[in-house]
Amino acid sequence: MNPLILSKLFLHHSGWKYVAHSHLSILKLYLLYVVPLSLIPPLMVYFAGTMYTDQIFPVLSANKLQMIVAIFFLVELAIVPIMGWVIQALGEVAGIQPHYREAFTLAAVAPTPLWLAPLFLFVPNLLLNIAVTSAAMIGSAAVIYYAVPALFHLKDKGRSLLMSGSIFAAGLVAWVFLMVLTLLTWSYL
Repeated sequence: MNPLILSKLFLHHSGWKYVAHSHLSILKLYLLYVVPLSLIPPLMVYFAGTMYTDQIFPVLSANKLQMIVAIFFLVELAIVPIMGWVIQALGEVAGIQPHYREAFTLAAVAPTPLWLAPLFLFVPNLLLNIAVTSAAMIGSAAVIYYAVPALFHLKDKGRSLLMSGSIFAAGLVAWVFLMVLTLLTWSYL
């Protein structure tokens, strides 16, 4: 995806109009966008876990850390198509019936800030990383806010806000699930 268009997804509807009319296949979007960006968090967690064991993560063996990040990555990959289905089902909240392609597109692009935030794990500062993750959550909310009217052709601001809020809430549930599953994996190992 063009970086200039990507920046517009956070700030304006025009970026989403471009995405809506680009006709990228679900498979292409998944393989060329979701998979590479989904690699960033597990790779950065592995990097931070091996480089900054005292400052960010408790001491974990390399094998345990590899298992944790592998499970994290696989769950990330599974959550995106599931969220596409959830977003499609949430269309009833706003009285619309979005196509799965539109819902998947939103599910694929909305977590972009959360996928990029772990790049700050190069800096071994827990407070900075918490702040960046919080800002990434806000960024994802902005992506959803601007995407909903453009992708789902909603003119009514009230229905658009209702749909955006519902999608963000579902995304938070998915994010919490991912974090809990990671912690459970960590405690099991």
